[in-house]
Amino acid sequence: MPPRQSRSCVIVVENLPVPFDRRVWQEAQALVGAGWTVSVICPANAAFPKRFEVIDDIAIYRHPLPPEGRGALAYFREYSAALFHEFRLLIRVYRERGFSIIQACNPPDLIFLAAAPFNLIMGKKFIFDQHDVGPELFTVKYGRKGFLHRALMFFERMSYAMADFVITANASFKDLAVSRGGKAPSLVEVVYGVPDRKRIHRVAPEPGLNGGRRFVLGYLGVINEQDGVDHFVRAVADLVRVKGFGDFSAVVVGSGPALESVRALAVSLGVEDFMRFTGYLSGERLLAHISAFDIGVIPDPFNEANDVMSMNKVFEYCALGIPTACYPLRETKRLLGEAGVYAPTLDPPGLAAACLSLMQDDDLRQRAAAAGAKLSAETFVWENEARKYVAVYDRALGTMSAGAVEPAGPSAS
Repeated sequence: MPPRQSRSCVIVVENLPVPFDRRVWQEAQALVGAGWTVSVICPANAAFPKRFEVIDDIAIYRHPLPPEGRGALAYFREYSAALFHEFRLLIRVYRERGFSIIQACNPPDLIFLAAAPFNLIMGKKFIFDQHDVGPELFTVKYGRKGFLHRALMFFERMSYAMADFVITANASFKDLAVSRGGKAPSLVEVVYGVPDRKRIHRVAPEPGLNGGRRFVLGYLGVINEQDGVDHFVRAVADLVRVKGFGDFSAVVVGSGPALESVRALAVSLGVEDFMRFTGYLSGERLLAHISAFDIGVIPDPFNEANDVMSMNKVFEYCALGIPTACYPLRETKRLLGEAGVYAPTLDPPGLAAACLSLMQDDDLRQRAAAAGAKLSAETFVWENEARKYVAVYDRALGTMSAGAVEPAGPSAS
């Protein structure tokens, strides 16, 4: 085995800041617990503006990004800025803390460009942590393929090709890494982003969240165009205006680029009195809000990307024993099984029907909640996923050549 000073790594994530990105944060903490020195490079935002800080022995280097835009020019501006800062900060981390392994978390699939000099010239190991399927996300978001889609397919192939090991968020992604990326199955490990039960648990529900009505329908997550929060709003309108059921409040916990548009949609559909948008929450306030959910809604609509995604909401709702209403997406059904209540049609009225069945059937609601809690206790266990994750690092470290060992730097002594 290489000397202990080689047990240093850097995780690069572009689409979310850390520690807000729960998957990345739990991964970093698992490595620290296994004796690794961990640095993280990520974007800054209004909630996490500090350019550098150390939390729980994890050094976090943040960089600015231009506002998210649409089209080729906006993509070029955003990704060029990200790559510049990622490469700059990789040099800084190497000088200040050292690393033997770089982990790149997609989307996008461009981080391999910033990591390439360290991997190809200096022999640092490269781990590709695939959270999403970039080409499919592009098709869903823009409704076309063309040049940019082909470019994203190329970048994905390059990320696979340079990766010494691939970590995927679910088994469907592993199939893609093997079939589309040409990786040997032995070099691909599935690590589900299940929440650490020590950090997500029931607390006293947020008072007044139901607005004096019987049920709380809840959504937890990022609010992007592809996340289907507009489907949730339209389902609320269908429940109230078409199905004539209004004994509930709908709560959206989270923030993102599409927040203002879904707020406006609620107003245009005349259901703003039934909906509450909390924005970003954390800590005890977050737990209090989701503890008030009677039904957790996963409104991500059917498309070629969502069908193979493992939604974090599946794991989070189950951890709190919250029954789930959702569309019958392939990965969602595989994870939830009988614990999910599925929309009979792939549209907001179908999602509304799934919610209504849970609100009107106490036995169904209790069975779904119990089944979800059982899954969380027996199957969705972070400690099991963390062991698989750390084992990938141990394998990567064990394959390092002597020439790739990181010498002790100023801060490594």
